[in-house]
Amino acid sequence: MDEIRKIDLENSSPSSTQFQSRRSRVNGNNSGPADTIVTMPTSRRKINFPKKNISVVLIALVVIFLLSFFVIVLPARGVYSQAKIAYAQAQKTWQSVKKQNIDQGLTDLAETKVQLQKTQDSLHGIGYLKFIPIASGYYSDADHLISAGFDGIDASNTLLNSLKPYQDVLGLKGKGSFVSGSAEQRIQTAVTTMGKITPQIDLLSGSLVKAKAEIDQVNPNHYPPIFGLAKVHDQLIAMKKDADLGVNFVSEARPLIKILPSLLGDPGEKKYLVIFQNDKELRPTGGFMTAYAIFRLDQGVIHVDSASDMYNLDNQVPNHPKAPEPILKYLPKVYTLNLRDANLSPDFGESMKTFQSLYNTIPGATKVDGIIAIDTHVLVSTIKVLDDQIYAGGILFTSQTDKRCNCPEAIYELESIADTPHSFDLRVSNVAIINAERKDIIGTLLFAIMEKALKSSPKKYWGPLVQTMLTETSQKHVQFNLFNADAQQGIVALNAAGKIMPFDGDYLAVNDTNFGGDKANLFTSEAVEQAYDVASDGTITKTVTVHYTNPYAPSDCNLERGNLCLNGDYRDWLRIYTPKGSQLVTSKGSEVTVTSSTDLDKTVFEGFLTVRPMGAATFTISYKLPFKVSNETLPLLMQKEGGTDGNQYTIKVKGNQVQQFNLETDKEVKLSL
Repeated sequence: MDEIRKIDLENSSPSSTQFQSRRSRVNGNNSGPADTIVTMPTSRRKINFPKKNISVVLIALVVIFLLSFFVIVLPARGVYSQAKIAYAQAQKTWQSVKKQNIDQGLTDLAETKVQLQKTQDSLHGIGYLKFIPIASGYYSDADHLISAGFDGIDASNTLLNSLKPYQDVLGLKGKGSFVSGSAEQRIQTAVTTMGKITPQIDLLSGSLVKAKAEIDQVNPNHYPPIFGLAKVHDQLIAMKKDADLGVNFVSEARPLIKILPSLLGDPGEKKYLVIFQNDKELRPTGGFMTAYAIFRLDQGVIHVDSASDMYNLDNQVPNHPKAPEPILKYLPKVYTLNLRDANLSPDFGESMKTFQSLYNTIPGATKVDGIIAIDTHVLVSTIKVLDDQIYAGGILFTSQTDKRCNCPEAIYELESIADTPHSFDLRVSNVAIINAERKDIIGTLLFAIMEKALKSSPKKYWGPLVQTMLTETSQKHVQFNLFNADAQQGIVALNAAGKIMPFDGDYLAVNDTNFGGDKANLFTSEAVEQAYDVASDGTITKTVTVHYTNPYAPSDCNLERGNLCLNGDYRDWLRIYTPKGSQLVTSKGSEVTVTSSTDLDKTVFEGFLTVRPMGAATFTISYKLPFKVSNETLPLLMQKEGGTDGNQYTIKVKGNQVQQFNLETDKEVKLSL
């Protein structure tokens, strides 16, 4: 009988997995016990490295760790520490600029450049990382970002040095070049010398283009959203987007900046038609066009040549065409198109084309170089800056809350004048005042505002006024339609033209039109909800719900009793602008059948509803978007209607609320569906 053989594994060690069994030999010929070794099956065997090999691996790991620590980690930490110092200095510079301190901003900017140079020197000190796999990519990213930082500093220097001579004219901190003479003389000097600095826009543009080129070399995907790198990834994406926007903005705004002296009346004067839109009676571009004034700019100094009620201007139109369908359908007893109703398009430029077609038929109409629209929000904000009190036509205008309407006193006084068809005698603070004529009160008020601002020290009002006007423009309380093509291109770039913008992605613009005649928008609040649902095939169904609430009692509109008619039925012609190709699914809340059409390269859903005092109304519409969901985020642009004041917006995705905010300006977000 064969013996059980001993099996040796090549390169096995005494510690190899084996088990021993004491067995007696068979047949009794060898009666003594013998040790027999039987190996385990190979599928259960453990492979053991020689102790010598393990030691070599451990030593290698230690050496690699030490090399990484001293050659990469410690130097990289030094670069990071220096970068933090440079970043802190850049933040300090930004704070100086925010405080309108140009001189300090330039000083801080110079120090920022010093610290950034130190950061670059530290980075170049570990330049050998360029030859190390993986590390080379991060080294390159850091190098490009630092270079972009230098270009950004050059652009900032150009901008601040360009503004420095105008510090006093703009009401900024520091001493500018035009500190002598009256306010008007300083403005004239500033405007006439402005042509000398407009070439700086080319230097600014060049620096921004170079910065963008450096930033474009950085790949955000080097920083995947794991291990705490999500913030870096998102910041790089935002930086690339901001760089693109900055270059595009300067490129598009450059023509406007270069001809700015001409627009301000240098060398020849310019005239502008300023329209007052009453946002308390909301119309598509921001309000009912109730009054106007002709402004003349002569080397930057503003003159009010004339002002009147829009009805008076309408009476000069020789032949009014037939009213368009929306007016015939929703505006009672109006059968012709008037100047005051010409702003039916939500795109301010398109509405002004209609306005001009009527205005140009008026015999002897003043030739103007553009049209500017403002609303009550601008007047109240400006009055706040000017010590919260302006006397115009003998009337005191303030921003204090008037209990008669729960609105600013200035608004109540303007509405009182607008809704009183004759001259009247008012008393303010127990002081008799002169009769105020309805036809020119807006012009009188605007003139009083400018007079108070110009007669004061620039340091007191001018800076806040400039900031206020920039804010009001960004919120579409001021809109421009200039007849110079280059200038208007720059206005569009500033998003100051009230333009319905093209957009690649989802789009929403809710546009309300008050065809009731009352000032119900003074009392009515509006909230918009957007809800997204995604089918298994990627089809996106969007539901938009608009809630209207008017919690106030109706006005007693009997003028014979001297009452002011403000709060009545809000007859709302409602339009929802969506991406072109959207398809209606369902709707609810409209008093007429909801229709769809194409306007301004958008699909528009149109309805009509009524919101009564101490009541509410809700309009809901569902539609399919003309594209399907992809793996990427869905961009959404929401454009604010001119004249509205921060309506609440809520966004839901698959039943979950993802964002809520007040829509103060046009806003773009990215949604993950």
